[in-house]
Amino acid sequence: SALPEKKMIFKGLTVNKEDMNKLMLTPLIHYPLPGSSALITFEDVKVAQRIIDMREHTVELSCGVELEELDRCRVRVQAVPVEILLPSALEVRLSQSSKSILVSDLPSLGISNEALLDKLELFFSKTKNGGSEVESREFLDDSGQVVLTFTKDGVAEPLIAKGHAHVPIGKGKYKVKISPCMSGDITDLQLQPSCCPRTVLLLGIPDVLSEESMRDALEIHFQKASRGGGEVDALAYVPAGRTGVAVFVEDTG
Repeated sequence: SALPEKKMIFKGLTVNKEDMNKLMLTPLIHYPLPGSSALITFEDVKVAQRIIDMREHTVELSCGVELEELDRCRVRVQAVPVEILLPSALEVRLSQSSKSILVSDLPSLGISNEALLDKLELFFSKTKNGGSEVESREFLDDSGQVVLTFTKDGVAEPLIAKGHAHVPIGKGKYKVKISPCMSGDITDLQLQPSCCPRTVLLLGIPDVLSEESMRDALEIHFQKASRGGGEVDALAYVPAGRTGVAVFVEDTG
């Protein structure tokens, strides 16, 4: 069957020559949330597991301002684990562009990205600098690097072999690094099911309070040790009739 689409972040990790071909894979999982549900993340893994083991929870709502006239109002919610698919093996076929270069080690001069791109295009479009007409330029926000693509083949390779260039920007010249521009296609991706250790999915939450009041009521209930809870790190509530998306990143704590 076709693999589900997954957004991922790839970070190069170079420690020594033996590690040159290694990639560090950091999953970025988008998890759909149905209406009448909530995600609650605890600071302690043991608390999350205890809440899941208890399964059914009776939450007091009488603390809400909207229900002050009721002495005791309760709702029952179900606590289940958050199951996601994580990559266990990845195979990528890399190819080097014959028309593009990656420019890095760019100076921080307080100018706009567009102004910086103009300076780079102006420099690398001149044949005396080893360049040629630039077809496109792209600023990579996540890395602060720039991809320049030339209209002709054969321009990128000599620049890459040179390794660096001194680009005039403003009143100074700045040394920038020139590297190959690599693109990759995923040829094999294997996934394995995994449970989030500190996050619990709450289901069956009735639509009886405003979004803010229900969120407060849930957090008050599940942070009490007398009810099996503990310190809450984060809580997201999706009311009935709506949907949401939670984004899971690597837990570095």
